[in-house]
Parts: sequence; C-alpha cells; structure tokens
Amino acid sequence: MRYLHTMVRVRDIDESLDFYCNKFGLKEVRRTENEKGRFTLIFLAASEDETRSAAERAPELELTYNWDPEEYTGGRNFGHLAYVVDDIYKTCQDLSDKGVVINRPPRDGNMAFIRSPDGISIELIQKGSALAPQEPWLSMPNTGSW
Repeated sequence: MRYLHTMVRVRDIDESLDFYCNKFGLKEVRRTENEKGRFTLIFLAASEDETRSAAERAPELELTYNWDPEEYTGGRNFGHLAYVVDDIYKTCQDLSDKGVVINRPPRDGNMAFIRSPDGISIELIQKGSALAPQEPWLSMPNTGSW
C-alpha cells in the first residue's frame, strides 16, 4: 500500500491556484476535466517532486472543483485520503473480514471507499489497470456515505 493524495474541494480554481502555487509554492503536475461528472481535478506536488516520476513523488494534493456551485460547510471541502493497493478485491475482503464496512465496493475493479471510525473517507485504488469485475463486489450496493 502507498499513500497517494489528499483531496480538498475548492470553490474558485484561480484563487486556489494563486494560493497553493504562487504563494505556497506547489506545482501543478496534471489536470483532468470531467464533463459528464461536471468537475475538474488538479493535482499539485511540492516543488522538489515536480520532476520526479509519479511513483517517486511524495503524496500530492488534489484540488477538486465542482462546476455546479456548492456551499462547503462542516468540513465538506475535505474529501478523502487515497491509497494505491496491489489487489483491491483482496484488500477489501481483508478489511471486510476485520469488520470494516466497504461503503463503496470495488464494482469496477478499480476503486473502493471505506471510512475511518471518525468518518474520514479513504479511497482505495487498484495499482495498475483495473481488475476484471467480479462478485460479490459487482452487485454489492453502496452502504452509507463515502
């Protein structure tokens, strides 16, 4: 398992990039626009990590901008922690066997979410390509919020 990034939601991309990049010194390393989901993801790295490969970088900061305005209250702007795992199905099964609720099962063989006892969302991402969808995960519904 390797820690990947922390995600925070932002209300204004330009204002946020001015703070995180121009003032704080982080560097934008990649950006994704998702028209269907109506959001933009911007990944930032520390200046020393900018030229390193993704595998060598320290954890990144993911800025998530939702195109539809939303007022963030009660920590809603903090999104989740993210870890890459060698086998998402095995990891989820191990967690489930230990009593951890899989809030968003890995139906796609690529991503799942769990929550800490304090309600912090943790994203689990399959290392490399997604695994072929398989039961019981494929038909398992979401549980609670993630």
